[in-house]
Amino acid sequence: MSSQVLSTQGFDEVVELTAFARLMRAHAVLLRELQADVLAPRGLTQSDFEALLHLSRAPELRLRRVDLVQLLMLTPSGVTRLLDGLQESGLVENVQCEDDARVTWARLTQEGTETVDCVGASHAQRLQSLFGDALTQDEVGQLAELLGRLPGVGAATCSTALD
Repeated sequence: MSSQVLSTQGFDEVVELTAFARLMRAHAVLLRELQADVLAPRGLTQSDFEALLHLSRAPELRLRRVDLVQLLMLTPSGVTRLLDGLQESGLVENVQCEDDARVTWARLTQEGTETVDCVGASHAQRLQSLFGDALTQDEVGQLAELLGRLPGVGAATCSTALD
């Protein structure tokens, strides 16, 4: 944004800055609430839960690590560390690809499936409570639709991740 726009409009009046600041604040508040109320009591982080959720929706409950890198928006080493922790907890296991020995899949275990089902239900209830205190169901739908238009978010990505 050029300094000319800021000087004629005033920094505090740039609506995109206000929207961005509110989006970041809402993100931080929602994550903090979910972490404290739902995830931490089960020893999970938001990234752990997101990985389990993606695996639970994948064919045969498994994904390649490279796919998780893209879905989780983490580095390859970040995904390795995340999966190592989930493996130690018994929620995920490594599976070698029969067709290509270079490919290793991360697959959800039975315990992982039970965990994502339980945590997912609690997660959804807490989100409904947090959103329901401030927005109507129609407004939540509008918010989801509007956020889906932002670059890199996409409606298909969100619906896949959070249905």
